[in-house]
Amino acid sequence: MLLRALGVSLFVTIVGTVLGVMLTTLMGYVLSRPNYKLNGFLTMVVFIPMVFNGGLVSTYFVVSQLLGLKNTIWALILPLAVSSFNVIICRTFFKTTVPESLIESAKMDGASQLTIFSRIVLPISLPVLATIGLFLCFAYWNDWYQSMLYIDNTKLLSLQALLNQILTNIQMLVQNAATLGASAAEMLANDAEGSGSYVYRSYYRIAYRLRISVLPAVLHFRSDGWCG
Repeated sequence: MLLRALGVSLFVTIVGTVLGVMLTTLMGYVLSRPNYKLNGFLTMVVFIPMVFNGGLVSTYFVVSQLLGLKNTIWALILPLAVSSFNVIICRTFFKTTVPESLIESAKMDGASQLTIFSRIVLPISLPVLATIGLFLCFAYWNDWYQSMLYIDNTKLLSLQALLNQILTNIQMLVQNAATLGASAAEMLANDAEGSGSYVYRSYYRIAYRLRISVLPAVLHFRSDGWCG
């Protein structure tokens, strides 16, 4: 189970980082062109989500119902692929670092915008590519929230989501140690022996330790009763 979750996290991180860098740099380059007619409109479209969030309900509806990405691996990739903050960084870098004369000379030689972007702009924009890639890599690798929202299939859980699930359940057991009796501990032990899953084996170990830790207190109270 852990190896499968690790594979999911690696796949999501690699594919999401490559896809996110490609989409972010393309959008940033388009917005950096001063002669683009929809420059002002698209800049506001990118900037407004930085100030006003769409909210959880609308985001969940679009991802799960409208796009139909619930319980798919793309639900872990697409929602984090493009960020307004990263697009603004790319737009500012291209606008201030790439000389306009260089692009104009390439146009005079007959180069298309795609050729200019891939052969001229990208090779001199390695710092911003590394920065955006680092941001996206950390965001994908540390993310567990998307799995909590859109993933019900345990085979698609990322490593971070699985560890968060295990940690939450262990904290629940520790916080309710006083109310856990032998019946609850035995139930967890039976589930662990029957299922063989890693999570239930963790429950079993924690429940066993709780029983061992409570045993001295039980013996103490019984000894007081015997002596009294």
